[in-house]
Amino acid sequence: MNNKDKYRLLCNTEESIPIFSRDWWLDTVCGEANWDVLLIEQKGRMQAALPFYIPYRGIISMPPYTQTMGPWFAPVSGNTKYTTELGRRQSLCKIFTKALQAYPHFLQNFNYEVTDWLPFYWAGYKQTTRYTYILKDISNTALLWENMSSNARGNIRKAQEKRKITVRKGISTEDFLKVYALTFKRQKISLPPQVETLKALISICRERGQGDLWGGYDEEGRLHAAVFVVWQKSSAWCIAAGGDPTLRNSGAHTLVLWEVIQYLKDICCQFDFEGSMIPGVEQFFREFGAIQTPFFTITKGKLSLLYRAWLKARRMIMKQI
Repeated sequence: MNNKDKYRLLCNTEESIPIFSRDWWLDTVCGEANWDVLLIEQKGRMQAALPFYIPYRGIISMPPYTQTMGPWFAPVSGNTKYTTELGRRQSLCKIFTKALQAYPHFLQNFNYEVTDWLPFYWAGYKQTTRYTYILKDISNTALLWENMSSNARGNIRKAQEKRKITVRKGISTEDFLKVYALTFKRQKISLPPQVETLKALISICRERGQGDLWGGYDEEGRLHAAVFVVWQKSSAWCIAAGGDPTLRNSGAHTLVLWEVIQYLKDICCQFDFEGSMIPGVEQFFREFGAIQTPFFTITKGKLSLLYRAWLKARRMIMKQI
């Protein structure tokens, strides 16, 4: 049994593995042949895993529509001392950095739960801090409403009362892709080349009951805004969004996301807006009362061109709000 087979078995039994690092997600966004995984097994128990995407020989990078990856560590009991757990994780990461010497070029966004990148620093890697915005607890929607900015609440009221927007779950992929394409047309740029990957991701997430499309329609049947959201028990993530440029001021984007959050409050613990370093998008997410949460981009090797290409694609995807 090879590492990928072992990892697939681990994904079937371990709930703590984030959705972006699960085998079915990687099969969809990378292609089955274009990802691999490093595993550390000690005393008959899997201690850590590091899945990675290989777009080109010798290069590890981030796959499309994937916010974070990085190392996964087996959960430990609550009474484990901090110093013991920190030392354990550092030792495991040293094993990873030694194995990664086979890949001269490396770029990954680490999950925000990975707060210690020292073993990678010691091995010559570099780090850039990025941010996402997270609603840490979505179970109390009354409190969420109270913590929103007055501007966000005003947009929701405007969409509901003035524009008569109705939010529908399970809209067609075709409808979603129409407004998705309109967003890029407004910016005079082409759709990302990974649109077929996006369609496949929507399909498999729906099949698994871990993702869906929501859209905001007016009384004339016009789709103002739409979002693609995925989830597991620990969290939900906004993967992609789009809107009709001629209807941008209706408040529909805010309303659609608010309805999504209310739907998910009994399904998962938190909502991750998937962040943005773009000022206007950052403000839009922040106004939901979400908490600014840092995560690390870890790099090594001559990745300047690849990194810029990834950032450009990411900016295109997230600039749709």
